[in-house]
Amino acid sequence: MKKRKLIKLVIILIVTGFIIAGGTAFYMFNMPHRNVQKSKSDYSLSSSQIVNEYLTDANAANEKYLSDDGESKILEVRGIVKKISEDFNNQKVVLLQNNGDKAGVSCSFTLETNSDAENLKIGSQVTIKGVIRSGASYDDDLELYENVILEKCDVVK
Repeated sequence: MKKRKLIKLVIILIVTGFIIAGGTAFYMFNMPHRNVQKSKSDYSLSSSQIVNEYLTDANAANEKYLSDDGESKILEVRGIVKKISEDFNNQKVVLLQNNGDKAGVSCSFTLETNSDAENLKIGSQVTIKGVIRSGASYDDDLELYENVILEKCDVVK
């Protein structure tokens, strides 16, 4: 009789554990994403400033702007539009780079904000808000500079 009671208790604990784990997974999966455009910016700077910070001391810049938990900083970056292109997901990609800079800031828009990038012209001064994903660096193998990457971007009006 005691053995049956013990087996029943173990089964109840296992089922309860699965229910709690399933509920937690369901909650995390359906959790709302951070709205970058409605959130307050953590930093406002020029494209030259952020590129120079990364090229001078990448570790310090990563500590300042990037986060291991995925909640990286929201930046407003000012610069001159050097190039406008489209990626494989039909999202606009705007490169902000001032004359004489070794690298720039590559800003990937979302499908929802693509229309705001339609009015941008090469050579115009613009401020773009987005989440930073990686910093500028120099690739010795390719012998060229890599740009700072911003995602979920939109034009600041």
